[in-house]
Amino acid sequence: MKNSINLILVLTLFSSALLRAQEAVSDFKYKRSSLHTLMISDLEQEYSDTIQSKFINAPLIDKFNNHIVNLRLIPKSDSTFVYKDTLVKEEDDTKKKGVFSKFNQNSNDKKEEKANQHLAILNYLNSKGIAKDLVEKWFNRSELGGFNMDLIAERGFYNASDLDVKIANNTERGSAMLADAGEELINNTFVIVNNFKYTNKEEVAEKAKGLLANISSVASYLGKDDIATASTLASGGVGVAGKGYVIKTNAYLYKLVWNDEVASIFYNDFWTDDASVDSEKKKAFDETDLFKLEYIGTETSWADIQSTSFSKKSNQDLISVATIRAIDNVIAKLQREFEVFRTKTPLISGDPITAKIGLKENLEKGDKYEVLEQILNDNGVTEYKRVGVIKVEKDLIWDNRYNANEENPSDMAYTTFSGSKGKYYAGMLIRQIN
Repeated sequence: MKNSINLILVLTLFSSALLRAQEAVSDFKYKRSSLHTLMISDLEQEYSDTIQSKFINAPLIDKFNNHIVNLRLIPKSDSTFVYKDTLVKEEDDTKKKGVFSKFNQNSNDKKEEKANQHLAILNYLNSKGIAKDLVEKWFNRSELGGFNMDLIAERGFYNASDLDVKIANNTERGSAMLADAGEELINNTFVIVNNFKYTNKEEVAEKAKGLLANISSVASYLGKDDIATASTLASGGVGVAGKGYVIKTNAYLYKLVWNDEVASIFYNDFWTDDASVDSEKKKAFDETDLFKLEYIGTETSWADIQSTSFSKKSNQDLISVATIRAIDNVIAKLQREFEVFRTKTPLISGDPITAKIGLKENLEKGDKYEVLEQILNDNGVTEYKRVGVIKVEKDLIWDNRYNANEENPSDMAYTTFSGSKGKYYAGMLIRQIN
């Protein structure tokens, strides 16, 4: 009995300590990448209103600074937007009944088609001045046309007066901080454009009946790269896999171009503040096409919701859940694939080694993360020093997916990693390396 009481006491103290550590880390300040998201609006698609409403009103994933600007929808019907979906068609019944295959294109044709898709989006975004809108938001441009450094100071944890451009241009430390702000903040501004497709799983399963020997065709149809899941769909038929909804998204990732040349032109040719607005510089900024986005890459992901898990949910509610999960899944895939887009996450404790990321970020057993210590050099510029590598532990991955508690209730509130004991502490940053 005495041993049991002691064990309970130890566990209680440990839980309290971990809770305090989590609360402390919730206030930990580190520089996040910034994100703006849009979607291609296709009002002819079934349940388009539900998908569109959920997308616009969904909170941005908390690992990013919210850098949303005005334009959120790209109308597919807009004559200035020329976008062609990747097409999948049913072949002639006399050749291969019920089998789906892509149009007969060689690999070069497919690459060209994908290039045309992301270029169509990029051209549209640039024609609408999205890059300039992102810069305006960074520098808090007012209706008068003046800029200030308040948002950059807030997100970079700088002293706003030290970042005042008139001062920074005349002090070594101020210039270094400006360079740091550009590299760490503005240069890590991203745009994601999602193209959603709704599919009723009953329809997919019906079509899958004829694809039992052609798993890759099922995966291709769904846009799913998990062959095991595609196999389940193909072999299970309507009875096993045909209840629920699939939301597929093709996500296109772009990055704001911000380098020494662009920064120099901005500060020298466009900078003016509300205290003394320079009309020539205001006009120059209004008319410039200097600011651009660059294409990083594309990923496809999908999320399915089994209606049996949400028997009291409406179709709209099921589709809303699937939409959010598809967004989370594709962001995780983009981060895994493109290093420039990978975010940092603080540890909430060092023993055990834990962080508030999980299945929403597509964590898998054995995933490796580098542990970084954030330091400031003599000039006040942020640097990150690797102090070790940790791995995701099996069976200790937090299910933080949207509405996960309704499907699989759990008390787990973080993911546990394996690594050197006593080497890490709460507040250190981790970033995926595989």
